[in-house]
Amino acid sequence: MADPGPALRLDKWLWHARFFKTRSLAAKVVQTSGCRINGVRVSKPASGVRPGDVLTFAKDRHIRQIRVEALGERRGPAPEAQALYTDLDPPVAAPAPQGPGVDRAGGRPTKRDRRALDDLTQRKERP
Repeated sequence: MADPGPALRLDKWLWHARFFKTRSLAAKVVQTSGCRINGVRVSKPASGVRPGDVLTFAKDRHIRQIRVEALGERRGPAPEAQALYTDLDPPVAAPAPQGPGVDRAGGRPTKRDRRALDDLTQRKERP
């Protein structure tokens, strides 16, 4: 049987490719949500990943589908991390929220915003 080549732990590769901020967070996602390597579900962070494998995992309310291009030796800068994979299904942008007070960055709502919210939630008559 031929040696399939070098492999890297799944959680370590996800961390190297900058999908997760920490390796322990990547391991937690693999254990709880589960990942798929070439369509086979895995729940162990120590599962081996090789170049050419297709990974499917949940990230930020999206299902990401990634082809591993290289293993990488360290967690480097973003351009180096993006060279490790090819995104097979790029995430779509979330639609802009609509409603009163969404154009502001945050903080306390204005009097006009508060009245609009009260109209929506309480449906009361204003004098």
